[in-house]
Amino acid sequence: MREKSRALSRRSLLVAAPALLASLRAACAQGSWPPVFEAGRNQFTVVRPRTAMPSMRLQDLHGKDVVVAAKPGRITLVNFWATWCAACRLDLPVLASLSGSQRDLLDVVPVCTDTKDLRKITAFLAGLAAKNLACYVDTYGAAAQASTEMFPLVGMPITYLVGTSGHVEGYIAGAPDWHSSAGARLLQFYREQG
Repeated sequence: MREKSRALSRRSLLVAAPALLASLRAACAQGSWPPVFEAGRNQFTVVRPRTAMPSMRLQDLHGKDVVVAAKPGRITLVNFWATWCAACRLDLPVLASLSGSQRDLLDVVPVCTDTKDLRKITAFLAGLAAKNLACYVDTYGAAAQASTEMFPLVGMPITYLVGTSGHVEGYIAGAPDWHSSAGARLLQFYREQG
C-alpha cells in the first residue's frame, strides 16, 4: 500500500511539473521574478517576506563611528566577510571594482565579521586590489544582531541585496562576478523594481 502511495505521489509530481514550469517561465517572462545569478555552487536566493534594512552602527577602518543605512532609490549590497575566508580574497576586489564603476547607482557595505582588530583587517585588505573599498567593522554588534534577524550568515562571504525601496530582496553566498552579464541583469532588474 505504501509503495502504491509513493508511486502515485511521484506520478502526480511528474504530471504537475510541466504546468509548474510553464507558470514559472511566464512569471520570469513578465519580469516579476529576478534573473538567475550564480556563483559556483551558489545562486541568488530571493528572501520573502521582504523586510526593511535596519540602520547599523559600525566603525570605519579609522575607528570612526558610522551609521550605515539603505538610501532610497539606490541599491545597497551588504557584504559580510572574514579575514580567515579564502573566497573573500576574491570577492572583495570585485566589490571594490563594482563600487568604483557604479558609484552613482549603488552602495557597497562590506562588514568584517570575525575581528575588531583594525590592524589585522587593514593588513588583510592591503594584499587585495580593494584599496578604495570602504570597509566596516562590527564593533558594537549591530551587524551581528541584524544577522540573526534578517541577514543570516549561511556562507562566507555572503552578500545581501537591498533594493531601491530599502527592503532586503535576497542574497548570494560565495564570490560572484557582479560584472558578468548575469550580475548586471540582476542589478538592473532591482533598479527597475523601484
